Amino acid sequence: MKAFTRFTGFLAVLLFAANCLNAQVPYAPKVFTDKDYKNAEKYMDRKWSSLVYGAGVQANWTDNDQFTYRTTNAAGPVTYLVNAKKKSKTLSAAAETQPAPTAGPRVMNRSRSMGSVSPDGKKEAFIKNYNLWVKDVETKVETQLTKDGIEDFGYATDNAGWTKSDRPILLWSPDSKKIATFQHDGRGVGMMYMVSTNVGHPKLEAWKYPLPGDSVIFRVERVVIHLDGPKVVRLKMGPDQHRGSVTDHIADGGVLGDAEWSEDASKLAFLSVSRDHKDVTLRVANPVTGDVRTVLNESEKTFFESGYNKINWHMLAKSNEAIWFSQRSNWGHLYLYDLGTGKLKNQITTGDWRVLQLLRVDQTARKLLFTGSCREPGDPYFTYYYSVNFDGTDLRLLTPDSANHSVSFSPGYDYLVDTYSTPVTPPVSVLRDIKGKKLLDLEKADISALIAAGWKAPIPVKMKARDGVTDIYGIMYTPSNLDQNKKYPIINSIYPGPQSGSVGSRSFSAVHGDMQAMAELGFVVVAIDAMGTPGRSKSFHEAYYGNMGDNGLPDQIAGMKQLAERYKWIDIDRVGIFGHSGGGFASTDAILRYPDFFKVAVSGSGNHENRNYEDDWGEKWQGMLTKNADGTTSYDNQANQLLAKNLKGKLMITHGTMDGNVPLSNTMLVVQALIAANKDFDLILFPNAGHGYGSASSYMMRKRWDYFVKNLLGAETPKEFEFGK
Repeated sequence: MKAFTRFTGFLAVLLFAANCLNAQVPYAPKVFTDKDYKNAEKYMDRKWSSLVYGAGVQANWTDNDQFTYRTTNAAGPVTYLVNAKKKSKTLSAAAETQPAPTAGPRVMNRSRSMGSVSPDGKKEAFIKNYNLWVKDVETKVETQLTKDGIEDFGYATDNAGWTKSDRPILLWSPDSKKIATFQHDGRGVGMMYMVSTNVGHPKLEAWKYPLPGDSVIFRVERVVIHLDGPKVVRLKMGPDQHRGSVTDHIADGGVLGDAEWSEDASKLAFLSVSRDHKDVTLRVANPVTGDVRTVLNESEKTFFESGYNKINWHMLAKSNEAIWFSQRSNWGHLYLYDLGTGKLKNQITTGDWRVLQLLRVDQTARKLLFTGSCREPGDPYFTYYYSVNFDGTDLRLLTPDSANHSVSFSPGYDYLVDTYSTPVTPPVSVLRDIKGKKLLDLEKADISALIAAGWKAPIPVKMKARDGVTDIYGIMYTPSNLDQNKKYPIINSIYPGPQSGSVGSRSFSAVHGDMQAMAELGFVVVAIDAMGTPGRSKSFHEAYYGNMGDNGLPDQIAGMKQLAERYKWIDIDRVGIFGHSGGGFASTDAILRYPDFFKVAVSGSGNHENRNYEDDWGEKWQGMLTKNADGTTSYDNQANQLLAKNLKGKLMITHGTMDGNVPLSNTMLVVQALIAANKDFDLILFPNAGHGYGSASSYMMRKRWDYFVKNLLGAETPKEFEFGK
């Protein structure tokens, strides 16, 4: 019995020794050299994109049936002529001899002036002394259109607080005879101040910048300006709040957003959006009399959006109808309304999927073209193209391949060029008819040269959210020389939402910023689109409405833990996180809210305290600021400075001192609280830099690399490495 006991004990020792030999050890190099950083840097070389041959098709339509496109193969550039009707593709003359592309019809017949130039190209609107003027493009003669504009109550003013410019915000009528705009009321709105860094007296920048909870924010008094006269018609309604239904600005690309002219310029439709983004009203105005009629209203318990980065509502004056977008069913869908009565005629799209962007309304054929997501199997963030009739019949998937799609249509919308790819599969381009039938293969990208240069594909990953039920998706980057017998720290690249997500485009790219480059230093880098990000259901998007301090972090943590269980070479005890802007807010929040999980954080230009950030952002996602009897507020759950006492790990905070988007005070509040809590941290301020740091961006990237190498790997970094040298 004793002999057996001795034998089993000896066997146990052998098994323990064998396990120790096979056990994974932390990846922990002692020193990094310039050569190590240089090797990593090559993975962000923009020249790598030139190693992808046949990467896509930019169609230059010469008529309704033919187009040319230029591509590059291993032998050099080549141009093809495609005849869609004949389903043929032939070599063409050099690109320089191509005919000028034929412009397609205006989508939705919307007059979207580029900048301030009229649709006929003959006039240019501009602001002078708070009033709106027009200049004859040919004669240069200037005409004053308004005369009562004053400081803080000027016409067509482009100021949302977080962004401002001297361009006018307006919408030309299709006949170039009228302008829809507003008188921008900033009277009584609070100020923002920034001071330059220079020798001698500093320069003060001061402008109107409303904050959440302010008693007065920007208002707009809507007007229509008739160039004949000129004459100003003020719409017969009270001022609207400075709000948009898809952006943080009443402007959309320099044009008055949420507004449309009828084809004959006899009607102007627009949305009025409440300050808290919960209530919207579709109105139609008579531009001659100023009379305004309400068509329909919709309310949400959290926030209303009229589309995904693009409005999906449209006035169809010819048929006296309106296309409307709503998430009332928890999914974003299109509805057809009677423009006169405001009554619902029928729901156009239905199901547990969502319409993303309505691209075209064919009023004659009564057919819509749009993009959508979540309907097809696979990654719900892939974008697909569809068509459907006004009555909801004949829903067609035009781009069937499981991938992210980008489409260009022929001028007559009879054909489409479909280019599709995924983060790991290179682009394929095909020609289809408008019903989605493939007519011709055009290009299939060749990435053999890219692979030969050392390119490594990222890894799409699927995990469960905090609830253990909801699927969440992301992208993971690993070292090209990964040793599965070692364990690598994991770094989370975060942009939390609710405006967008961490991953970004699901299309193929030769370079993904510096994600793969960082992985080459000995990290697993992951980006995860957590709950609270857009593009899926309404409930998914509003998951942490009213609690922005959530930042999707419970999902990020749950996802990374699952990845560590799946891939034993992930060291879940060494976790870093970084981000910029909203990602800066989230990364600081992460290390303060979950100090035992996140060990290192690098935080850039974060909106750490949304009471000190622009009013539109906070009041849409956090709600209206309320104060409780005990002195607490409804915004306390998102204020990073209130968590400063929790810091255990290594935190580096950075900010530009002239950041007009996220004011510096957001970071200084956290700095003040960390000092008061006697916490060690690192701070970099970039003098005179804006939100993106400009020329200091490379310095910031090097400091981020150094910070993770020193504090997650415990290694020495090369001294003052310079990118591009």
